[in-house]
Amino acid sequence: MIVRLSAMILNRQQIQKKPEMPQTDKKPVWTAQILTLFPEIFPGPLGASLAGKALDKGLWAMNVVQIRDYALDKHRKVDDTPAGGGPGMVMRADVLAAAIDDVSKDDYPLVYLSPRGKRLDQELIREFASKKGITLLCGRFEGVDERVLKSRNIREVSLGDFILSGGELAALALMDAVVRTIPGVIGDTDTLTEESFESGLLEYPHYTRPKVWEGQEIPEVLQSGHHGKIKQWRQKQSEKLTEERRPDLWNQYLNQKK
Repeated sequence: MIVRLSAMILNRQQIQKKPEMPQTDKKPVWTAQILTLFPEIFPGPLGASLAGKALDKGLWAMNVVQIRDYALDKHRKVDDTPAGGGPGMVMRADVLAAAIDDVSKDDYPLVYLSPRGKRLDQELIREFASKKGITLLCGRFEGVDERVLKSRNIREVSLGDFILSGGELAALALMDAVVRTIPGVIGDTDTLTEESFESGLLEYPHYTRPKVWEGQEIPEVLQSGHHGKIKQWRQKQSEKLTEERRPDLWNQYLNQKK
């Protein structure tokens, strides 16, 4: 029983320990600043695979800030009951403003991950990637005091029409989308230009060996070696998929071609 309790305490201490970020003398191309109540979530999946290797190399950097460090009382309280009544709690404007003012930079977009924000798309990712970095505010509870959003001119961005427990997972998704566009993160940069949304269309289907699998054969044109025909086939497939699955994107694509 004592052994189990000791293991539980040790595990909790490890979870609560602030994550260590790679140390490097190389100046990063892009930096993400994250304001959160759960710094242990980061870097999370961004510490693995290509994004993790790029983080270790110093191609990009991450500064994780504990919002609770800016609380004004000894209990480190960051939220309070909603004005006008109602369920849940709301993150305080004064605490958030103190954290934002301490770390925000003029040339970094200041973004609050919120379901009522502008839908995140590849165009917005390209905009964020063109900056030196970004400051991301991860909300919790019922949200944040509206006054801090207005007074600090914070942009609201949404992953889609669904609700998460907090902004951390949305922040990770946004960061991953930006990081993979940084030169040196992905070896073959041509893969970036042929992905979904880059041309306004969904990406064409992909195939690889074996040539025949469960009675299904790789399309003949992809085995022809004729690059021109392959390019035409892929374009038609992208157009077909977009028209079938995303009529909104298809209409935008047609309007851009006029």
